[in-house]
Amino acid sequence: MTIGIATDHGGIELKEKLQQYLEEKGYTVRDFGAYTYDAKDDFPDYVIPLARAVGSGEVDRAVAVCGSGVGASIAANKIKNVRACLINESYSARQGVEHDDMNMICLGGRVIGIALATELLDNFLAAEYQALPRQLRRMGKVADLEK
Repeated sequence: MTIGIATDHGGIELKEKLQQYLEEKGYTVRDFGAYTYDAKDDFPDYVIPLARAVGSGEVDRAVAVCGSGVGASIAANKIKNVRACLINESYSARQGVEHDDMNMICLGGRVIGIALATELLDNFLAAEYQALPRQLRRMGKVADLEK
């Protein structure tokens, strides 16, 4: 599985730790930046290319980090075929994939630590979309909004 990852200056430290964690677990990680701390970095400059990659299928799933995770989530959801959510607890990390076909997790680099972030990633990456009739119906309605 190929995982895309991106951040602005607010999540550099967490992104680097998560990238190392994912690589150690055997995932292929595609890094969309930022690569160094620069307070002039804007989250859309990194999150939008990441979102386009997950929306087009270039990466299987994605992790976006910004200071709070809110801006990354807002920006990512502007891209077709992206279902991104700010996640701060384990249930939604799994359920968001199983029921809502979430393909991007957004995290707050200034909000959560590495222990919780890796737990959330593990739940997010282990989950599979259930594609039950009710989920397909609901996600069809969401997809209609992108037309």
